[in-house]
Amino acid sequence: MTDPERWLVAGIVGRPHGLDGSFYVAEGTPELLIDGATVHVRGDQRRIVRRAGFDAKPIVRLDGSMNRDAALELRGAEILVARETAPQLDEDEWWAKDLEGCAVRDGAREVGIVTRLLTLPSCDVLEVQRTSEGAPLLVPLITDAVREVDIDGQAIDVDLRFLGEA
Repeated sequence: MTDPERWLVAGIVGRPHGLDGSFYVAEGTPELLIDGATVHVRGDQRRIVRRAGFDAKPIVRLDGSMNRDAALELRGAEILVARETAPQLDEDEWWAKDLEGCAVRDGAREVGIVTRLLTLPSCDVLEVQRTSEGAPLLVPLITDAVREVDIDGQAIDVDLRFLGEA
């Protein structure tokens, strides 16, 4: 299991692309998939020697992966980046992994738990599994909807009235 204090998941090795050992990255985090970056895959330290494709569908080749069979052997493995080597985030930015599992409240009222971060065309959205029955609540990461994010306290304060839930 990945230690979220030490590692960030940059993506999952997907299907091969071509014959040179390149592969698509599923669930990729483009900011972490930088040409020349050091990553860890299945316990081995590797370097990204090729980064192509689009942010929504990145293609990567790692040193030591010289053919399609090498890419196939890695399929399904997590691509990890050490937190200390990850790019510095701005004050109002967070890694998706840090938001997952946070308790969501509106003041003192419990709302639920963040299950994942969705990237939509207009903005990123928190998917919140409600403490009560019902479909997940989608919370856009905008200042009108989110009052405060406390990563250390694993808590997010939202405005249910703005979200049409009050």
